[in-house]
Amino acid sequence: MTSGGASGSRLSAEDQAIELQLVRTFMETAETGSFAAASERLFVTQSAVSLRIQRLEEQLGRPLFTRSKDGVALTAAGREFRGFAIAILRNWEQARLRVSASGDEGLRLVIGSEPSLWPRLGFGWLDLLRARLPDLALRAEMARAETLTHNLLQGGIDVALSYSVANRPGIHAEQLLDDQLVLVSSRQGLTVADLGENYALVDWGPEFMRFHEEALPSLHGTRLQLAFGSLAALFIQTRPFAAYLPARHAKRFLDLAQLHPVANAPVFQLPVWSLWRDDLGEKLLAVAKETLLEAASQASDTNAEVLALRET
Repeated sequence: MTSGGASGSRLSAEDQAIELQLVRTFMETAETGSFAAASERLFVTQSAVSLRIQRLEEQLGRPLFTRSKDGVALTAAGREFRGFAIAILRNWEQARLRVSASGDEGLRLVIGSEPSLWPRLGFGWLDLLRARLPDLALRAEMARAETLTHNLLQGGIDVALSYSVANRPGIHAEQLLDDQLVLVSSRQGLTVADLGENYALVDWGPEFMRFHEEALPSLHGTRLQLAFGSLAALFIQTRPFAAYLPARHAKRFLDLAQLHPVANAPVFQLPVWSLWRDDLGEKLLAVAKETLLEAASQASDTNAEVLALRET
């Protein structure tokens, strides 16, 4: 984005890093609508964000944001530049990944997932992909829903498994399956009425919280809330607590009698989504979707086994 004479027609590595820094700052600001929020994501001061945006605007010769007391919003020029910014970051990330792949020039796929979706779904998908495409270079990452969407937009990952649907340009979402959340406890033979204060409310998102408040009002006021999903199993396994967990994740603990179903507890259906970048190659996309559906079918079978166990 910077021009120069004969001696400066090429950017140095340091200059390139600065240019990418400006583009990343633009994307964070566009996503959050605020210099302050962007500074928190980038771990820099708010004034540094402001100066970077100002420098980028000077290079492009147009204002990219309108400023107000409520934050910032993209101008027409900013909206136009956003598409280029996504492409710049995507191309850089693809180049970085390809160069670091130890000379492997074959197909690559970067998969991101929420932590709770790797066991019994993501791991099985990796196995199926490796069996179908032995030369495929795979990278697996783990992040929360908002970070997955951000990385998809910036080209850091190609597909994500998430409990949250993202309707953004350049991404298409498909509902994969319904995860069954079941109430389990480290103690055997309990009912909902027996739990009292020995209950941990796991935050599975706003839909679950609304369901929980209506279906289990006596438990909604619990003093202990956990925001780390299926890792709650490791917490309640060694403590006299109960919590809602995905059936497929709880199964191994149930099989080992380390956790037990809570009788008469309602089951909550939590949709699981696959989020795909629109620029994924057709051949790779077809195989990736086919194997993911197979992995999802296996996960659904696990859900059914756990639900049957609750009735015994």
